Amino acid sequence: VLSTIRFFRDEYEEHIRDKRCRAGVCKALTKLVIEEACIGCGKCIKVCPTDAIAGNMKKLHVLDKDKCIVCGSCVEICPVDCIQVEALKAGMEVPA
Repeated sequence: VLSTIRFFRDEYEEHIRDKRCRAGVCKALTKLVIEEACIGCGKCIKVCPTDAIAGNMKKLHVLDKDKCIVCGSCVEICPVDCIQVEALKAGMEVPA
């Protein structure tokens, strides 16, 4: 633990002070975004364990950030890579 603090102190401080994860791997400090490139195939809807994604075939899908647990299932299945993991920016509200 002490070695990681010594070598990654700035990242620890970002997590604590700024509530930010530059690597985008901490679920509480990241969010998923469906980009305009969505082709509306519906694969993401089928794999979402919390029913956080809605949409019609061949239409841009929508992600409910309150239901999303950032599991990444939709990111893995998306055939056009239009679902992105974004790190929360400093000052954004961290989910409870």
